[in-house]
Amino acid sequence: MKKLFSLGVVVVAGALFLNGCVASIGNQESAHGRATLGQQLVDLQKAKDAGAISDAEYQTQKSKLLNAK
Repeated sequence: MKKLFSLGVVVVAGALFLNGCVASIGNQESAHGRATLGQQLVDLQKAKDAGAISDAEYQTQKSKLLNAK
């Protein structure tokens, strides 16, 4: 049981470490100090998934981002 608990702690610690590494990769910004279009779209999707914005607001903001070019 003690070995299983130790293994669980190592797995959780490793997952947290890798999660931080992946999050830092996803938060890269362009040379102008602003988030890339892809990152803005990912952040917008996360906001929708978290319930912070409605589907209609998501679609509106997504259209604004895609049509800004």
